Amino acid sequence: MDFVLSGVAACGACLFTNPLEVVKTRMQLQGELKSRGSYSVHYRNVFHAFYTIGKVDGLLGLQKGLVPALYYQFFMNGVRLGSYAIIESSGYIHTNGRVSGLKTTLAGAVAGVVGAVMGSPIYLVKTHLQSQSTSSIAVGHQYQHQGMMHALSVIYRQHGIVGLWRGSSAAVPRVSVGSAAQLSTFSSSKELVTDLQVFPEDSWMVALSAGMISSVVVVLAMTPFDVVSTRLYNQPVDHLGKGQLYKGFTDCFSKTLKKEGLAGLYKGLGASYFRLGPHTILSLFFWDELRKLYRKVR
Repeated sequence: MDFVLSGVAACGACLFTNPLEVVKTRMQLQGELKSRGSYSVHYRNVFHAFYTIGKVDGLLGLQKGLVPALYYQFFMNGVRLGSYAIIESSGYIHTNGRVSGLKTTLAGAVAGVVGAVMGSPIYLVKTHLQSQSTSSIAVGHQYQHQGMMHALSVIYRQHGIVGLWRGSSAAVPRVSVGSAAQLSTFSSSKELVTDLQVFPEDSWMVALSAGMISSVVVVLAMTPFDVVSTRLYNQPVDHLGKGQLYKGFTDCFSKTLKKEGLAGLYKGLGASYFRLGPHTILSLFFWDELRKLYRKVR
């Protein structure tokens, strides 16, 4: 039940934040491996990106990749948050009755790795679909998928089962770092807010406040890994399924840093916060409230 509740909570958040994921993906691919001033800027900032995508691709363009995004959130976060809930209920993350920062970080990272590996094929397809756009505002490599199932079948037919896990070398550090930052700060923040007695102990405001604190840490820690992950998943590949731009996580990280500087690794930071911030807050809030409701009903 922990896995189901976790997946439902993540899907609830995804319905609201998927347009921000589309914007974030486009901004992270814009000017890929090009120095500032040497490429056309289609998306000047988050709000301009929203306007541009809505105007050129239509309002439905802002919900591109929604189906794989929901599948990914249900399976990846179902496994990740469900695993963490089991670890938490076993008492592992506590030392002498208090939340241990080290243990929550380790537990969050382990839960993140498991979720990332399982969800990688769906994340691959989601990235391809969300980057697809009208040629006048296109950024990054443009795949021509007609939907999630079509994309999965094309990738499998061309590159086999291994091709479906292409880019997972970036997904594991991305999700493990993000998960460790998210879950450790969420648990610690919940304990802090409860200790300060700002809200009643069982109030939904405790989880909401903890989620807001956690979201800031997550975005700062995760964005460089997120940029690398998006680029690895979206890069063109040869007939053998090997990337034509990057050999792997380290190569992509170093090339981006060399060509675009540190700012390149934080491309789309605003979009990342507008997407990851609300998603972190909503998913952790829904997750916490659904677990409390389930415990009462049971």
